[in-house]
Amino acid sequence: MSSIQKIILEVRAGTGGDEATIFAGDLVRMYQRYAAKKGWIFSAVDSNQTSLSGYKTFIGKIAGENAYDSLRQESGVHRIQRVPTTEKSGRIHTSTATVAVMPEIEPKELVINPNDIEVSFSRAGGPGGQNVNKVETAVRILHKPSGIVVSSRAERSQHANREAAISILRAKLYEMQKEKELSQITSERKELVGSAERADKIRTYNFPDDRITDHRIGKKWHNIEKILEGDLDPIVKAFQK
Repeated sequence: MSSIQKIILEVRAGTGGDEATIFAGDLVRMYQRYAAKKGWIFSAVDSNQTSLSGYKTFIGKIAGENAYDSLRQESGVHRIQRVPTTEKSGRIHTSTATVAVMPEIEPKELVINPNDIEVSFSRAGGPGGQNVNKVETAVRILHKPSGIVVSSRAERSQHANREAAISILRAKLYEMQKEKELSQITSERKELVGSAERADKIRTYNFPDDRITDHRIGKKWHNIEKILEGDLDPIVKAFQK
């Protein structure tokens, strides 16, 4: 049964320096293009962009038909093996990025105590017109009991950024709660996205062999460039069987 689903997408560069940030950028654009093909709404909430079209961190929202059911298997450590554009000697590098796909949680499903949060405001940096650096529209929220910090700077108003940051915090707290319940059953279970170590991976993008391998289901696909251009359906469908 199809339904409109809203999700929070978080992509973080892992091990591998500049190449890891470039790879994180590749993944963000892959999900953005896939969302466009599906007719979903894709919006950025907060990001830490690098000069090489990469991201140290990216947080966005996706809303669309069956969005969570289609992308939930993307959570985990993604590993890439390729010769970076920054590499002079042609040596293959291995880098990682972590992806977390979390359902957006309705306020009534998880209530956040206002006394548990510390809200601060700052000027939103980056492009976006003259308004950007004059008004303190960027919002940062610290959830004191858990230590989770979330921020939003993409919206034009302080209120909208606060709402966006709260919804990310709610999704993270929900995942944390879910993890806690799961860890009572499986005591050694890792966090949703793993630890970003090279060995702890769900999928490898091997450029020299033009092959993507998903280690959870043991499946392989070729034509990496096409998949990174947003042709994710073959992978999505493999998980829906």
